[in-house]
This record gives sequence, structure tokens and C-alpha cells, in this order.
Amino acid sequence: MSTLLNIIRSQWERREQIFTLAMFDLRKQGRGTVLGPVWLFAKPVVYIAVFWFALEIGLRSGSGSSNGAPYLLWLMGGLVPWFYIQTMLGTGCSVLGRFKYLVNKIKFPIAGIPTIFALAEMVIHLGMVLLLLVVYFLFGQPLDAYLLQIPVAIVLMFVFFYMFSLTASLLSAVSKDFKNLITTLSTPLFWLSGIIFNVYDLGIQWLQVILMFNPITFIATLFRYAVYDKMWIWENPMAIIGFAVVFIAMMVAMVVVYKRTYEEVPDVI
Repeated sequence: MSTLLNIIRSQWERREQIFTLAMFDLRKQGRGTVLGPVWLFAKPVVYIAVFWFALEIGLRSGSGSSNGAPYLLWLMGGLVPWFYIQTMLGTGCSVLGRFKYLVNKIKFPIAGIPTIFALAEMVIHLGMVLLLLVVYFLFGQPLDAYLLQIPVAIVLMFVFFYMFSLTASLLSAVSKDFKNLITTLSTPLFWLSGIIFNVYDLGIQWLQVILMFNPITFIATLFRYAVYDKMWIWENPMAIIGFAVVFIAMMVAMVVVYKRTYEEVPDVI
């Protein structure tokens, strides 16, 4: 418990610096280009358009929900959080190397470095959420209480993948094999997390139970319940149980890895 409190305290004490560095990192991503921040959203928008065309128009697999919501909202409900998650799985697992100068020269708290990156990427993600809501209302969907599940999903996603980023970046610093493992698993996770197929339509009960322990599936489900299915997440208790188990396991792993590795990381990074 003391290690967890130390992780939280070190970030709270540097909260203003963390926010400033996050905004600097965000601006740096668009530096040197004519369109600047537009490029931060161009790739996600193109991916959404391509998948929508391929899956709904090309394969004719799209169908509206029982309340008349279009397939595009179901697709965006999975892809919008995935773009953030994909970044955290990729760059997020080697974020200490990205901010090496903070570790070696400034002696910045290691636990705060993944927060810098996560906050910068969260700004982009919030822009994509705004786009999702614009599309949602353009299709004439209602302003209702189900939409409150979106901020819940955002907070849970931010906290979970912060814990993942801190754990993974520490392990990647002491072993390059771990980074290669995460990079290898990133694409399979996309195809196996229900981002472009409905895990609840599989008809294979044991497989659906296993997928409930996939945090990516849970986050996508929360988004889709808000904008498409119009359900509350507690109507799916197995999804809550699965995510809670993985969340606690991730927290324990983060504390254990941090306690054992944070002192040696500056020497090996």
C-alpha cells in the first residue's frame, strides 16, 4: 500500500509540471507540419471511414440497433477508444525511453512520466469523443442518461492504461524482450477484442466469458452501451466482474514491478 501511495503522491506533488510537459509533448507532435494538429486526428478519421465502408457498405454486415441507431455509431464506439489504447500499447510501453532526459538529467519521478504521455494522448482522444458525439447527434440520437457512461469509460481507460504503461515501460527498460512481446500482441488484440465484431453474438458461451476478462472489450462495451445499445453496464455483470479482476491484477502488478525496478531503471535506460 505504501508503494501505491508513493506513486500517487509523487504525481500529485508534480501535477503542474506533468500537465505542462503533457501539453508540450502534444504540441511537439504537430511541429514542422503545415496542417499541425489536424494530423493528430487524420489517421483515426480515415480508419473509421475505411472500416465503415468495408464492413457496412462493402460486406453489408452493418445493421441498425433495435432503437434505430446506425451501424456507424457501433463501429465508432469500438474504434474511438481503440485508437487511444493502441497508442498506450505501443509507445506507452516504452515511454521512459521517450522521456529519457527526465529520468537521467532532471530526476523526475518515474511514476509521473507515463502520466505525461497519457495526458497528451488523452487530449487527442477527447477530440475523437467529441467527433463521436457530433456524429451521434447528427443521426438524431437522444440526449439521455446512457451517455454518462462515456466519461466513466474514459476515466477507467485512462487509469488502467496508465498502470499498464508504467508497468510495461519499467519492464521494457530492463528487458527489450517485453517491448517486443507487447508489439507482437498489439494487432492480435485488435482482432480479438470485439472492436469490429460483436462478442455477444458469438454464440459460444465459454469464449464470451474469456473475452470478458479483456479490458479492451469492456471499454468498447461501455462506449457502445452509451451510444448504440442504450443499456447500463450493470446489466452485464460478467463484464464488470471480468474488468474488476483484471483491474486489480494490473494494480498489483504495477506496484510489485515498480517496487522492484524503479531504482535500477535510470542506470539501464
